[in-house]
Amino acid sequence: MHTRKPTMLEYHDVTIRVRYAETDQMGVVYHSNYLIWFEVGRVELMRALGFDYKLMEIEDDTFIVVADVHCRYHHPARYDELLTVRTSILEAKNRTLKFGYELFRQSDNKLLATGHTIHVACNRAGQVKHFPDKYKQAFLKLVAPNASRSHA
Repeated sequence: MHTRKPTMLEYHDVTIRVRYAETDQMGVVYHSNYLIWFEVGRVELMRALGFDYKLMEIEDDTFIVVADVHCRYHHPARYDELLTVRTSILEAKNRTLKFGYELFRQSDNKLLATGHTIHVACNRAGQVKHFPDKYKQAFLKLVAPNASRSHA
């Protein structure tokens, strides 16, 4: 059987196992942990693109600051479940990025949560800046189909 590789990365999946410390007394994941998992997905997507947050900060004086967060909870995640965080780039502009997230339970592929984060490129002093071209071009190539490709 021949499997075809996608021509470009449309999203990146990472597996998370729910730890006991991430749950409440009923074994249900506390809501703020979803934002942490979104960050894990975002960092791993960047790594899959060949970019390292730490090097972006050190070598390019580019920090990706969270400006907006949204999470919609559909079903609870529980202790010891294996989850998939699927991360994609929904929008890429000169100074901003919008990441999209889907969180699935692996045992039944049930969609547990969806969300997005909007990030602004800043320098070490916190001043808004344009993404260096090497990042901007890579981000634009990955923008999810039918999403905005604005250059504002």
